[in-house]
Amino acid sequence: MPPKVNPLKLNPLQLKTLVLFQELARYPETSQVQDNGDKLLTTLPRPHGNHFHVGNKVAMTKDASGLTNPAVWVALERKGLIRAVFPHAVTLTVDGQNYDVGPTGAILHGSDH
Repeated sequence: MPPKVNPLKLNPLQLKTLVLFQELARYPETSQVQDNGDKLLTTLPRPHGNHFHVGNKVAMTKDASGLTNPAVWVALERKGLIRAVFPHAVTLTVDGQNYDVGPTGAILHGSDH
């Protein structure tokens, strides 16, 4: 049987935020690998207009409100997916990196510039 998508029952805002954290963790420009495999996210995106860049992808600003929402960070931390010092630092745990968020195409889009 395939693994269950979203087994921790994250709400839509938590899922969107985790998708963004996972994408940021894929690039050495925005993350640093820790000795235990966790990834310290060194740069959070800044929107320009209605979008912002996340690695090689683009996300809409409306999908990123969780990046500045302390309740979302607390929920993700409580579930073991991140370690955070809101709003200054976030570390995506190995569990957070591997968490199945399902399809990401609705949030992450190919870059046009």
